[in-house]
Amino acid sequence: MRILIIEDDTDIAANLYDYFAARGHDVDRARDGVTGLHFAVSHDYDAILLDLALPGMDGFEVCRRLREQARRDTPVLMLTARDTLEDKLSGFEHGADDYLVKPFALREVEARLLALTKRHKGRVTDRVLQVGDLMFDPETLAVTRAGEPIKLPPKCIRLLELMMQRPTHVYSRAELEQAVWGESLETSDTLRSHMHLLRRALAQLDRPDVIETVHGLGYRLVAR
Repeated sequence: MRILIIEDDTDIAANLYDYFAARGHDVDRARDGVTGLHFAVSHDYDAILLDLALPGMDGFEVCRRLREQARRDTPVLMLTARDTLEDKLSGFEHGADDYLVKPFALREVEARLLALTKRHKGRVTDRVLQVGDLMFDPETLAVTRAGEPIKLPPKCIRLLELMMQRPTHVYSRAELEQAVWGESLETSDTLRSHMHLLRRALAQLDRPDVIETVHGLGYRLVAR
């Protein structure tokens, strides 16, 4: 993998750099948000390790600009000491793919990055998907509802894409978790949190909820 580490803590950055370089990965490093964002949009990386508390520009803003302005979908694993649910939700809303709380094991960081890159490269559909007034273009990752653009975090996009491929199919929690997070799912609240974000975004402009909870079974997408 080609990995970008954006981390201002010298010891943490050195440990990450040495570990991944020793395992044959190509690694670049930035010590502040502005430089990190410049690297992220100037080069093609397989994954980005992004600290939250950075000088110049914090990790939330780096991730937001990477997604919204640069239109890059490079997998981002956010590393931070903040461990509340609100912090995690904010990270996902700004475009992070995964979230790991410090202190962490280097082997887990690598496992999560490998899982992220594997799923990122495993996208197979290239046709525009449509369910009712909801449309998704897998090539551009653009989501619209009734013609209006909708901004979604990467994991929410993956959940939506999966459910749009088989409308009305009831996806179990385990099925969705395995498809989107693999073995790297951190807590049982992760899927629920992303479903909440997805529903909230799709319900903009007072549109009806298109995600139906089938109690005891899982979730399905329906046209409304």
